[in-house]
Amino acid sequence: MSTLEADSATDAHGAHDHDHDHPSYLAHHFDTPEQQFDSGKLGIWIFLVTEVLFFGGMFCAYAIFRMLRPEVFEGCSQFLNTKLGAINTGVLLFSSLTMAWAVRCSQTENHKGLTALIATTLSCAMVFLGVKAIEYSHKFHMGLLPAGLFSYDPAHPHHEGGPNYLAWICAPFAIALIGVVIWYVVSKVRDKQFQAAVALPLIVVCASFFGGVGLGTILESGDSTEAHASETGDHAGESHVAADGHDHADHADEADHAEGESLATLENEISGADYGVRERLATDATNTGIQNELSAIERQSAMASGSAIVGQYEIDATIDSVPSEFLTPSRAGVFFSIYYCMTGVHAIHILAGIGVLVWLLVRSIRQDFNHNYFGPVDYVGLYWHLVDLIWIYLFPLLYLIR
Repeated sequence: MSTLEADSATDAHGAHDHDHDHPSYLAHHFDTPEQQFDSGKLGIWIFLVTEVLFFGGMFCAYAIFRMLRPEVFEGCSQFLNTKLGAINTGVLLFSSLTMAWAVRCSQTENHKGLTALIATTLSCAMVFLGVKAIEYSHKFHMGLLPAGLFSYDPAHPHHEGGPNYLAWICAPFAIALIGVVIWYVVSKVRDKQFQAAVALPLIVVCASFFGGVGLGTILESGDSTEAHASETGDHAGESHVAADGHDHADHADEADHAEGESLATLENEISGADYGVRERLATDATNTGIQNELSAIERQSAMASGSAIVGQYEIDATIDSVPSEFLTPSRAGVFFSIYYCMTGVHAIHILAGIGVLVWLLVRSIRQDFNHNYFGPVDYVGLYWHLVDLIWIYLFPLLYLIR
């Protein structure tokens, strides 16, 4: 481009700037607020697509490993507290409601409502992290760690000594709470109204984390999942040890006993005389119809008792039959590797969402948003809904397998 052309372009751009009276919220490279909003909306959707692809890879890894070791996933899922997962699901769903409501408040220029709703969304996010802190620290203490670090012992599930994991997780949030309290006091003393208005909701937000810790502590202490899982593992282990000390005749006796109970149940369901006649008739090889009928009745009885007999294989649908061998580092460690990877990356997204929500909170108190400029609130709202949606998939895949 020649110097003359460059000067002409510069002059044209300068003339362009002077021709339009841009408001402060409109970037200089956009002509109208609508054009700016549409461009931002396109950008956030492209970003969300990349997020979906990112989590899609982890969901594929989950599907492959679960297909290879379904019994490991079913057994290890017993150690996840369903109550903690359920309460976090409810908290995130409520935060989605408050975030959607915040977008509406920004459109109607309800600045107080917008500030309150953003602060509520932030508080929900902190409660989620507080409950997650209880869940993680409990798993760390039991040695339910990823492969390579897995050290769970069914005989001694609670390790003696070791670091206080909960204190280490809570330390940054305690420092943040102390910091915003000091910031609020100093702002009030110096009569800094705007800074005090920002610090006050942040105190509530930081304190909400410890509310989540308390809620998680109550739910964790009243949960019997761990005890059930330990009892299941011990019971299976004792059965396995006993099997080493007995000959196969014991198993045969147990099998005969179980078969006898099953036949007794059948005889109770069908009149004894009728069943006996059918049984005698079935001994004739030519009576294939009666033989098939008796076989069908036995299968129906097995299905009603919780197990299905297919050919020579038996698939028991009850959780009590999960073998104890799933609690090995090479097997359970894979499950907990996937668990920490998926929930940990999700928690990082929660932390990122908290960061941008604090930025929105400051701008909301400054009353930056109006009916022509509410794009940032809308964009962050879309991101927050995606974070909630991912958790809605994680909860049943990890906590509700059984």
